[in-house]
Amino acid sequence: MDEVVLGDRELDVMGVLWATGSATVAEVREQLPVTLAYTTILTILRNLEHKGFVSHETEGRAHRYMPQLARKDARTTLLGRLVDKLFHGSTEQLLAHLVYDKKVSSRDLTRIRRKLRADEERRSRASARGGR
Repeated sequence: MDEVVLGDRELDVMGVLWATGSATVAEVREQLPVTLAYTTILTILRNLEHKGFVSHETEGRAHRYMPQLARKDARTTLLGRLVDKLFHGSTEQLLAHLVYDKKVSSRDLTRIRRKLRADEERRSRASARGGR
């Protein structure tokens, strides 16, 4: 699979496929947050297939497309690129931006702290067991 590079419309289409598990061009079109021509969606899906991010099966006269790129993998790669390009590789700068510029609520911060503590404890336990 190539490096994960997705444009906005490709992300919209992948979002539909991740949410549904599979879809035809018409089904993707119905669920997109923007109105695009059938042929435009078909072109996007073909491009995604060429990149190895989706595959298809023939279903009657239509093709049913399935994601081959997991949302988690796309998130990790795209977020890493975002941090590198916009925050000079600093996750601290990204977090500061999210907290201060996006007005993260104290409630959200409390949930994030809990999640980070739980993850740290999980990693600590795994390390104590020899990294398994």
